[in-house]
Amino acid sequence: MRIALLGGTGDIGQGLALRWAFDTDHEVIIGSRDPEKARTKAAEYETELDSLGVSRSINGFANGMAAERGDMVVLAVPPFHIRDTIESVADRLGDVDVLVTPAVGMDRDETGFHYKPPNVGSVSELVADTAPDGVPVVGAFHNLSADRLADLSLDLDQDTLLVGDDDDAKELVGRLAEEIDGLRALDAGGIGNSAEVESMTPLLINLALENEGMHDVGVRFE
Repeated sequence: MRIALLGGTGDIGQGLALRWAFDTDHEVIIGSRDPEKARTKAAEYETELDSLGVSRSINGFANGMAAERGDMVVLAVPPFHIRDTIESVADRLGDVDVLVTPAVGMDRDETGFHYKPPNVGSVSELVADTAPDGVPVVGAFHNLSADRLADLSLDLDQDTLLVGDDDDAKELVGRLAEEIDGLRALDAGGIGNSAEVESMTPLLINLALENEGMHDVGVRFE
């Protein structure tokens, strides 16, 4: 599989890129609005992996070219850039097996982080509404700690919840997620359930802020 991470230079993009490159043989592609930034970050990821004894080739491109090359495209961009990013690469998504969104809408005030979904109900629903017809959308990786993902010395032992209306697409994302060592994928139902999944993210961040030793908090369901 060719996994393209649009916005793969950011925190969640970095963590997923490193984990898939470290734990699997899938081709990892980094996308950015700035292709030079994508190439620079891809080289940095290669260097980090090489320091751990893993020799991998990671390529960086402008988002459109990255999307065109991906079988699975991950929208690792902030929620306020989601619609513009999809629209800018829409003509490159024709052969994509699945479009994945880990983004969560949040605000912060003096009391902490708070869930702030878009008018359509959730970021996952916004992606589904914006994606070209025929491109399945799956929400995943919302509740993972980006810092923990990016630190390859740490075990994950966490769950990721998947939401989507295309069962085949969810199965594909779940399989690729579970190829990351220590990550378990659980089906949380259709896109209509995505607000419940996304809203856990500010809760986890608040727990991490308020409790010593919980910096990389995630979820594990038993």
